[in-house]
Order: sequence, then C-alpha cells, then structure tokens
Amino acid sequence: MDHQRLTMAFWSLLALVLIAVFLLVRRHLAGRALRLRAEAAEARLRALAEEERHLVDARLPALAESLHHRPVEVPGARRPEAAEGHEQVLALFADSVRQATARGEQSARATLKSMMRAVQSLANEQQVAISAMQDRHDDPDVLAGLMRIDHMNSQLNRRAQATAVLCGSWPGQQRSASALTDVVRGATSRIRDYLRVNVPAESDVAVVSRAVEPVVLAVAELLDNGARHSPPNTSVEVNFQQAHNGMVVMVDDGGVGMTVEELRRAARLLAGDGASDINRLGDPPQVGFAVIGVLAQRYGFRVSVDTRSPYGGVRAVVFLPNELLTRVSKPTMPDNAVALPPEQQLPVAPAADTEPARTPGGLPRRRRVRTAEQGTPPSAPAGSAPPDRPVATGLAAWKRGTDSGRATTPPPVAEGNTQA
Repeated sequence: MDHQRLTMAFWSLLALVLIAVFLLVRRHLAGRALRLRAEAAEARLRALAEEERHLVDARLPALAESLHHRPVEVPGARRPEAAEGHEQVLALFADSVRQATARGEQSARATLKSMMRAVQSLANEQQVAISAMQDRHDDPDVLAGLMRIDHMNSQLNRRAQATAVLCGSWPGQQRSASALTDVVRGATSRIRDYLRVNVPAESDVAVVSRAVEPVVLAVAELLDNGARHSPPNTSVEVNFQQAHNGMVVMVDDGGVGMTVEELRRAARLLAGDGASDINRLGDPPQVGFAVIGVLAQRYGFRVSVDTRSPYGGVRAVVFLPNELLTRVSKPTMPDNAVALPPEQQLPVAPAADTEPARTPGGLPRRRRVRTAEQGTPPSAPAGSAPPDRPVATGLAAWKRGTDSGRATTPPPVAEGNTQA
C-alpha cells in the first residue's frame, strides 16, 4: 500500500515538474519572441525616424530647389521599406510649392505690368513735352540739351516697354510698314551707344505694320547687348542678308564672346523658355534675351546668338520670314493715310519754272512754296516770293543743335562677359 502511494506521489511530482518545465520553456519562448518583436519594432522606429530626417533635411529642400528651376538632383529614399507614404508627401509638397510660386509670379507680373504702364504713360507725356520744346526753341545749346533728354527718355521708355512685354503686355505702339533700314535706325535711337552702330544702306524690303515695333524692340536689345559687352572703341556692325524664305538681320560685335553655359541659357531664353518666371533672370534681372524670346515666339520670327562674330565677339541673327515682310517705296505712306477729296486739298502755288532745280547728285531739289490759304504777306510786293529767312534760320539752328547733340559721345561702359 505504501509502495503504491509512493508510486502515485512520484508520478504526480513528475507530472508537476514536467508541467513546470513546460511552462518555463513556454514562458522563455514567449519572452524571446516578445524581445525579438520589440527589437524589430525598435529597429523599424529608428529606420522611420532616420528616413523622416532624411526627408526633411535632404529630399524636401532638394525638391524645393528643383522646383525653382535650379540644377539640383532630388535624392531618393535610403530605406525604401521605411519610406511608405513619403512619395505622397513629396507630391503634396511639390504641388503646394508650384501653386505658391504661380501665385507669387502672377502677383509680381501684375505689379510690374501696372508699374511699367504708368512709367510708359509718363515717358510718353514727357516725350510730347520735349517735342513741343524742340519746336519752340531755336537756340543750338537748348536744342542740344533737349536732344540728349529726348535720347535718355527713349532709353527709359524702351526699358519700361521691355519689362511690360516680359510681364505679358503688348509693345504698346502701332507703326506703319517700315523698311529694314528704318527699323534698325529706330532700334539704334533707343540705345545709349548709338554712335557706335553702323547701319546698312537703304533697303526696299520692309517689315509689315504689326511686327515693326516688336522687331525694333528686339533689335534694340541686341544692339544694346552688343555695345555694352564690347570695348567702347569698337563698332557694332549691322548687315542684311537675303534668305530662301525671308530676310536676316545680322548684328556683329567685337566683345569677348559667350561661354558654353551662357550660350545654353541664351538659347533657352530666345526660344521662349524661362520668361514665365522672372525670378530666374538673375539678380539684378537680365531681361534682354527673355524679352526677345517672348516677342519672337509671339510674332513668328527667330533669333539666335550661337554664331561667332568675325570680329571675335558674338553674331546675333534675326530671321524674319516672308510672312512678316513686304516691300515699300520711298517715301512710305502710313497704313492709316487717307487721301483727301479734291475740294478739300489745299492748292499749291505753281513753280517758277517747269524744270525743277537739281542737286549735284542729280536728285530734284526741294522748293519752298506757299499755299493759297496762307496768302502773300502785305509787306511783300505782288508776285514776289515770300521771305523764308526765319524758317531757314530755325532749320539751321535745329541742324546745329542736332550735330552738337550727336557729337557728345556717351561715357564708355565697362566691359563684361555676361550677355543679357
């Protein structure tokens, strides 16, 4: 009986021991699994924290830089398994930056456009006042000063006009069809170093009315760019070249040329890419090529500066297709000119002789005549020619003032190797 009880007690104790061992082993395994899971979770948290720091410190700033059109490469995720959802964050961030940039750019363009319109209006009013003063004064010194002011005002108006065009405005002036030579002369009159520009001979090829002012503005920017980035003792040469389906205006300067990076930037701007963001034009902004690109894209002509000038500088080429060209005879009539009916035309006094006087070169010489409405001065005898001494004196004073104003050479501009 005692032996049976001992056996039962032994097996009961053995069972308890086995159960205890099983529980201990199970607890150990569960604890080990929990430790492994905790270590994995901790490692994942560390990876997530590291990836979030990488997102904030590297990826988002690089994305912001790239959205501002800067050559920055956006790095990828270090641990893709820990970057779940980061692509959505990057997409939302990029969209927010684009929208903010677009709103800021639109606001800046609207502000600049409004300001430049005000400046253009004031410049036009000032031009009217200057022209009125030029008509009233005969003193050569006064006329010389007025011509210098007139020239400075034309440069100011060109700057305002170019900025307004860059902000989405139109050139703001409508002209009649003009010969290429007159177009280049008009562009030359709007730059500071106009005395250094050599204009080609007369041409019967003309630019159509709607494209005259854009081409004048584009050529003026190229002439100003060539004059500013070449030595002050050199000239800027302008030539025309007949092409298969248009005309070419070539502007050659003797400057230092352009680097490969500058040529790439210029080609991009002249193609119309980049003008939408004025923040990309530098500090201070260089708007010349951007304005030309906007005008070229809008009116259908092409401009390139990737050719080297025979004088060592840059050759700018403006290609005008046949759609923008016409032919005119000298003198040209404005597009809006209307012939008066015969009853409204003023009678002109007949010439003294049938054969007009001619210049040594064989051209007809102008003869001053007085219309019937003006009549003959009472002091003058009947049939005598009207005295034109005051008119001649005024014209002579105007000529002396013009020569004096053009003889004043603008101060030389420092050279540089950065094109507009």
